[in-house]
Amino acid sequence: MSRCIWNSQSCLLAALAVVLNAPAAAAQRDDYSGAPIHYETAEVHDRVARLSRAIDAGEAELTFDGEHGYLKSVLDALDVPVSSQTLVFSKTSMQRNDISPRTPRAIYFNDDVYIGYNQRGKVLELAATDAKQGATFYTLEQSEDEPPKFIRDRGNCLTCHSSTRTQNVPGYLIRSVFADAGGQPEFGSGTFTTDHASPLHERWGGWYVTGTHGDLRHMGNVIYNKRERDLDREAGANVTSLEGLVSTEPYLSPHSDIVALMVMEHQTQMHNALAWANYETRRALHQSSVMNEALDRPADYVSATSRRRIDSAADQAVEYLLFRDEFPLTSPIAGTSRFAKDFAARGPRDARGRSLRELDLETRMFKYPCSYLIYSDAFDALPDEVRGLILSKLHAVLTGQENGEDDPRMTPADRQAVLEILIDTKPEFAAVHEEKG
Repeated sequence: MSRCIWNSQSCLLAALAVVLNAPAAAAQRDDYSGAPIHYETAEVHDRVARLSRAIDAGEAELTFDGEHGYLKSVLDALDVPVSSQTLVFSKTSMQRNDISPRTPRAIYFNDDVYIGYNQRGKVLELAATDAKQGATFYTLEQSEDEPPKFIRDRGNCLTCHSSTRTQNVPGYLIRSVFADAGGQPEFGSGTFTTDHASPLHERWGGWYVTGTHGDLRHMGNVIYNKRERDLDREAGANVTSLEGLVSTEPYLSPHSDIVALMVMEHQTQMHNALAWANYETRRALHQSSVMNEALDRPADYVSATSRRRIDSAADQAVEYLLFRDEFPLTSPIAGTSRFAKDFAARGPRDARGRSLRELDLETRMFKYPCSYLIYSDAFDALPDEVRGLILSKLHAVLTGQENGEDDPRMTPADRQAVLEILIDTKPEFAAVHEEKG
């Protein structure tokens, strides 16, 4: 960013032009390390960071076992259900040499923590969502020789976890690849970043998938034949047991549940959308602050350019919250584990017992099309300027004042149900509703 140190009016305007025309939507590494984000140095308060501090203070402890190391203890400490287990056999993570179709990597998650476990892995890999800084990455050595210590990554993980695939923030992604017999992705054949908008036939290449899905097809459970350039989606369809495909004895569960995969896909990119709204608002306000000082304007003045950036970030978050581009299901989906039941039980519920965590799995993923991450710390910690906009825009859609009437995927009954649920379960939204009458 240029610093205005000249008295010349023309030089000042040139410097302003440099700032105002900077690529606001292109999140580069320097945007994270410097003001106002300070990604690598800012203190974080995510679940892993809090557990780490509790261990250091002697207020919590982890138990090591010879079979899975610290895995079980970490899952318990972070309230991550075993039923969330999914298995990925493509070599697409830090410990790639330990991953293959015979030795897939297990991933466990809850609303804001993801844990990766490899059979022969030297470390557990963890990612946790900090309410202000977004995705933060850690490792925990799988050894009882030293006391357990979570090591926070200071930027190395951003090589893969900071790009357009993560919505240009330090974030999460689910990749679908054409994986060969060794688990090596054949990137020349294509790769997909998947979420709730992805057609099923592009999902889960390099993953094991247990569950039924009728006549829908995906890329999971099969090896890519590079010589014939073929992936037999039919062979991997409607698999309810991994017996004969891979031994699940070394894992905590025999499942790689299709519903868990679908929820994780939505959740990862919803986290990214919230982080983008957070980062973009902070950067826009920082830009205004710099310009205010340069132009001797009031410190709290927010320029039209900055307001447009914040408004755009709010629009993006609302679109994702409401599943606007969700891929429609043409066959029912059913998992094989307890995941769907465990997930739905975590809801808040309204006076009629309804919850945004209720699954549909007939024509779409959720019964009520609004993301449960509206209850997350990441949402609540958004800067006031963008959080208020998101709630107002959401209210306008749900009351039919903006776009709602023209959205064929969200019926009037859907809008009314989501409106009522949020009024009952989200006090800040209820306040917006009362204010707007």
